[in-house]
Order: sequence, then C-alpha cells, then structure tokens
Amino acid sequence: MLIVQKYGGTSVGDTERIKRVARRIAKTYDQGHRVVVVVSAMTGQTDRLIELAHKVSKVPDPRELDALLATGEQASAALLTMALKDMGYNATSLLAFQARIITDNAFGRARIDKIDSPILQEEIERGNIVVVAGFQGIDSHGNITTLGRGGSDTTAVALAAALKADLCEIYTDVEGVFTADPKICPDAIKIPRISYDEMMEMASLGAKVLQIRCVEFAKKYNVPVHVRSSFSEVEGTMVVKEEPEMERVIVAAVTCDKNEARITITRVPDRPGIAAQIFKPIGEVGIVVDMIIQNTSAEGLTDVTFTVPKADFHQAMEISRSVASKIGAERVLGDEHIAKVSIVGVGMKSHSGVAAKMFSTLAKEGINILMISTSEIKISCVVDEKVAERATKVLHDAFILNKA
Repeated sequence: MLIVQKYGGTSVGDTERIKRVARRIAKTYDQGHRVVVVVSAMTGQTDRLIELAHKVSKVPDPRELDALLATGEQASAALLTMALKDMGYNATSLLAFQARIITDNAFGRARIDKIDSPILQEEIERGNIVVVAGFQGIDSHGNITTLGRGGSDTTAVALAAALKADLCEIYTDVEGVFTADPKICPDAIKIPRISYDEMMEMASLGAKVLQIRCVEFAKKYNVPVHVRSSFSEVEGTMVVKEEPEMERVIVAAVTCDKNEARITITRVPDRPGIAAQIFKPIGEVGIVVDMIIQNTSAEGLTDVTFTVPKADFHQAMEISRSVASKIGAERVLGDEHIAKVSIVGVGMKSHSGVAAKMFSTLAKEGINILMISTSEIKISCVVDEKVAERATKVLHDAFILNKA
C-alpha cells in the first residue's frame, strides 16, 4: 500500500515528539508500505513568524509573508528527515517547488491547481520515505505561496489524490471525529465512520479536526481519510463516501462556532441588483459570507442580515456602511457576540421532524434563535454567544445521547 501520513504542529511540537513521529513512520514502513509524510510547522512557530513580520512592517507584503511562513514547515520536514536517517532509514525532504505543488497566486490563501513531481515519484519508486513540507505551494511565476490555516491537511489529501494513494492518515492531538467538542460535551462519542458530506459540513460549521478544502479534495478523488491521534495507537475516524447504513443515524454530530459575527443593513431598497451591490465589494476583499437572510419587502424596503468571520467583522462593517450610503439604506447594525450551533447528519435526508425537535429543544431551555440556515444534511441556528455552549449540550443530549 501507498500511505500518505500528515502530522500536525502538536505532533512535531518538539524534538522528542519528532523522534516519536519518526518511530511511527518507521513502523508503517517496516510493515511493507510505501510512505509519504506531510508535516506542519512546530506548535506556535507560524504565530512567532507572523509576530516577527509585524515587528518590521505594519502591513507585511503578502508575497514576502508567505516566503517567511513557509520556513516553519521547511524546518519540520528537515528535522523529521534527519531523525529518520539517524534511525537508518532512507528519507528525503521536499519543499513545494521540489514536489511541484502548483497553486494560484492568492498569497495567504492559495488553492492547489495540480501536483506533478518527477522527483517525488522517483523517490517513492526508490523505496525512500518522502517528507513533504505542508501548507505551501508555488505559483506559475515561481513564487512561494501558502494555503491558509490548516493547509497541511489539504497538502496531504492533494498528494494522496495525485499519487493515487490507498489511504491518507491525518495525525493530530485528538483520537478522531467526535459527536461534539469534548471540551463542551464531556459525553461526546467518537464516530467510527463519517461521510465526506457530513465532514465538510462539520468543518464549515466550526469543527477544527479537518480543514474543509482537504475534505473537498478527498471527496472529489475518493481518497479515504483516517483521522487519528499521534499520541496513541487506537483507531480513529474514517472519512469515506456515504454508505447506506449512515442514513440510519439521523444526527451524526453537533457543532458550535463562536467565530462569526452578524451584520444587518436596515431599510434596503427592494429592487433588482441591490444584493449584488451589497455583497460584491465584500467578496472582492476575500471576506466569506455565510448565512444570509432577507426579510419580506414592506413599502419597497427590506432588511438584509448576514454573517461573516469574526476576524473580518470590522472590515465588513466599513464596507457595509459605504454600500448602505450609496444605495440609500437606513443604517448598519453589527453584533460580534453571537455563535452558530448546528446539527449535522446525512440521515436528515430521509427523516422528518428534525427541525421541529431542534427548535423545541432550544425553546425548552429558553434559548432564543436569531437566525436559521438549512441544507439537506444540516440545520444551523445563530444564538447569543453566552448560551452557545448550553445550546450545544442540550442538542447533543437530545439527538446523540438520547437517540435510542
């Protein structure tokens, strides 16, 4: 088998952990498997590099910032390769330009276009363990790019897809995907198998186990992903294509995301093209809009409410105020103290009454719902940040612990 293994920052957080990872890789190799490894920067290294950048520049140049941040993964890859060599294994570290991980030129959030590396293939065919620096790529002009937070997951799955690997193992500091964040719900249960669609919804709704783009890659190229802990030998969670028995579980997980903010533009003229005027300038600066609600028109006016990442709130507010002035809207209201609580499950497609049960469960706790958004396999409610964890717990009790 050809196995791609990815180790996160906590897994390679210091030299002792790097040696432990090297032993795990060696064990896989000794079982007769070909192994390609992807590594993140050591814990805290990326933040330290960002801090350094801001000490020399208030607004660091995006190209140079990517060149700086990529050195974190370069260090991890070299150190891990040294550890493997010291154990007597043939190993080679490769950076993005050597592995030919070609991306677009969106510095800081680049997307992978293709992977075409003769060097990578040759090293594998020689029987060497290949250690690739994650999180980074190279654009068509030879510039170093980075894939954004969690980008090493994307690197690993993209490599697995390009190499037609049999399995992609994502090693982290948790033992798999749980029915809720164990820090919020101590009774959360590890999920043995979960579908790509459920995992994508969970990733988009605040679950931090996997990065959403890596799950998109996995689904597109049908790469089985095993999420497991680098600190234990227990089986983790398999992320695979949907299986018939998965629909028997109505709700697979409950998520809580406190990293969103809400913006409302009041008394917006209700005419064609207004929505485009509101959201085009927000999209042009790279702000991702999540939930959008437009009220019923009254006297030719309506209110438009939407959510954005909390980190982009102030910039989105400035843009919204400018747009409101241009289109003749009344005012712009903002709220940073919200959270999004969601239930996810492919079983929702074939079961009725799920929304009613969710809303009644929250109502019994006196929790007010500010916004609602649905898809075929998820229902999300925006609530006050103060009650978000309580909402998560009661929904987990209602749908997971009491589902029998």
